[in-house]
Amino acid sequence: MSSSTLKPLRFKEVDRYLCWQIAMKNEIAALLANAIWSLVPCDLSINIVGCQWVYKIKDRADRAIDWYKARLVVRGFTQQEGLDYLETFSLVLKPTTIWLVLTIVVSKGWKIRQLDVHNAFLNG
Repeated sequence: MSSSTLKPLRFKEVDRYLCWQIAMKNEIAALLANAIWSLVPCDLSINIVGCQWVYKIKDRADRAIDWYKARLVVRGFTQQEGLDYLETFSLVLKPTTIWLVLTIVVSKGWKIRQLDVHNAFLNG
């Protein structure tokens, strides 16, 4: 079965499948290994920002399932600037940069390969 016939599901639906449990455990292990957060006492005077799981099925070239990716993401729309955060950072790659790199690759006759990064932490 290919991923085109499957849709990423909600936690209640994926929790009973071993492949998704492994994907979620791998994500939690990576977050813990990179010291992404620290546990602090709950203070009712501050805004608690929740999180949710996002699921993705990665394909091989033949459309067969390669691996299952689970990502724990913050529900940032509940945050307030100046209260919950002071600054933001968003890595943006401009299309002209991609075109330039591809032009160089083609002109030099180089091969292009894709690389999937399981967990990338810019400030790890």
